[in-house]
Amino acid sequence: MRDLPLPLALTARLSPVAVLAAMGWALSSGPLAAPRAAEQEPAGRTGTRSAAAPSETAAPKTYTAAPAPCGSLAAKTVKALVPGAGTGGKEIPSTDSELRRTCSWNALQGYEYRWLDVSFEVFESDDRARTAYEQRTRERSGGGAVPGLGDAGYSVVNLTTEDKQETREGVVVARASNALVVVTYNGSDFESKKAPGTDEINKGAIKAAKEAVAALGDGPRG
Repeated sequence: MRDLPLPLALTARLSPVAVLAAMGWALSSGPLAAPRAAEQEPAGRTGTRSAAAPSETAAPKTYTAAPAPCGSLAAKTVKALVPGAGTGGKEIPSTDSELRRTCSWNALQGYEYRWLDVSFEVFESDDRARTAYEQRTRERSGGGAVPGLGDAGYSVVNLTTEDKQETREGVVVARASNALVVVTYNGSDFESKKAPGTDEINKGAIKAAKEAVAALGDGPRG
């Protein structure tokens, strides 16, 4: 491998996946104060009324914690998508490693550079995960659905150019019950200054996403 300086856009790459804050649930303020006894019942009637409403039981969560992200992909997949990278990857520090975890692989082989991130995020409910999924897909417009990927899957590929150097990046967002999987995969060729093809990046990101969604089953479940 030849040591070459990386473009500023890659070395200053944003941290893998920004975490969106979950929406809070609004709680009721409780029953109103009881009316005066004289107004509580019509004249001549006796008896009592219960002010207690039936309690709601929270639906069980399918996933209770994020799986180990660096073990979510097969070694042969890492080798194929990121030639020259160590298959163990590097886990990125998280503010809440119980619910949000990310692993990153990157390598420069010859003039070819590849970067791959796999992130997991576990939510309190399917509804919250669905809301987060919809928001993230709106933020990355121009892509399309990925059939058969979790409960919902979406993929988008974009090309950027800086100092005549092209970089093509694919992002796949998948929802499985109350969890999200986000895969980011990009690449550049520093000799030709061209980026790898759209098909290569898109298929690579989807392959990684399918393995990552399957790995959710290896983590803690409700």
